[in-house]
Amino acid sequence: MTILSGKARLAGITGWPVSHSRSPRLHGFWLDRHGIDGAYVPLPIQPGTFPDAIKGLMLAGFAGANVTLPHKEAAFAVCDTVDDSARRAGAVNTLVFRDGRITGSNTDGWGFLQNLRAAGTDPAAGPALLLGAGGSARAVAAVLLELGIPVRIANRTRDRAEAMARELPGLAVIDWHTRDDAVADAALLVNTTSLGMAGQPPLTIDLSRASAGLTVTDIVYVPLETPLLAQARAHGLRCVDGLGMLLHQAIPGFEAWFGVRPVVDDALRRFVAADLLA
Repeated sequence: MTILSGKARLAGITGWPVSHSRSPRLHGFWLDRHGIDGAYVPLPIQPGTFPDAIKGLMLAGFAGANVTLPHKEAAFAVCDTVDDSARRAGAVNTLVFRDGRITGSNTDGWGFLQNLRAAGTDPAAGPALLLGAGGSARAVAAVLLELGIPVRIANRTRDRAEAMARELPGLAVIDWHTRDDAVADAALLVNTTSLGMAGQPPLTIDLSRASAGLTVTDIVYVPLETPLLAQARAHGLRCVDGLGMLLHQAIPGFEAWFGVRPVVDDALRRFVAADLLA
């Protein structure tokens, strides 16, 4: 195990709450693997205190931080500069502190694509049906649209989906109650809602009319096998769980903070998954 020195590089995960995050376990694995003099720690920050807390971290010598709920939009506002990924998503999940300035990016969409590709799925194969209209949905929609993939979105509150569509040209909104019909000609089904997450009701959707080539993915990773994925497997459909997205989206931040580009492999996945199953 790496021993910290006075020169250790520091980063962490900000949120409220943040105790559920698996990011410290994930980044700790990479730090140990590469023998890096550094640490990645949970940073619980209450809503309303985020800008001051982030500036305090920068002044304390942190290299940067990840951002989770409910701070992703506040993180966008606190940045001196944001990249195209953050502008498209309208939110920031990765902060880099350098020379007294804060740079923000959003790696959720990139991590989503890398997870699909690692699972042998080509996201450009055809139309996508996106369920949900939160920050993760926006990041996923933006990256799919950038690839030229037709995307339809259904959300329990249609107004939120329509607001997203106004900011992401090309995004088509359908009613939540029509999601069963929309499955028929989709090549990719993405659940970004909390439905199916541990402690939440399951997502109800009829996959009986899905084409044999449909890929079903759920960004929820607790549990790893959500009711949606279990249903998809029962229909013989390709399934991609949400853990890979978490692992892949972490790569750019780790590289920026600690100077090494890590890889996602089976050993890492088993290590993080073991905590989910504990």
